[in-house]
Amino acid sequence: QVQLVESGGGLVQPGGSLRLSCAASGSIRSINYMAWHRQAPGKQRDLVAGINSAGSTNYADSVKGRFTVSRDNAKNTAYLQMNSLKPEDTAVYYCSATLIPVGGQWSNYWGQGTQVTVSS
Repeated sequence: QVQLVESGGGLVQPGGSLRLSCAASGSIRSINYMAWHRQAPGKQRDLVAGINSAGSTNYADSVKGRFTVSRDNAKNTAYLQMNSLKPEDTAVYYCSATLIPVGGQWSNYWGQGTQVTVSS
């Protein structure tokens, strides 16, 4: 059974940094696109950043220049380095992955989310 597990969230002061990790586990044949999303209370879930298997990345305008997405294909893990954090970055951050499990079909999987709170 495929699972995505996020880690690295927490409380940080404005201007600080956090690094999130998303590890995909299980019988995975291949992972294409991995992405980070966030959802603040009362708001919709939005894409923050994504990266494909070749390393091409995309970012929401609100995080360009502050956040960096990366991945380690050998570890089936994606990362989100978040710098210069602002209170408006406060949200639950979710990881997603478009992958094909062994014996399965291409599907999108989601992690359980990790809370990021930016506050003084």
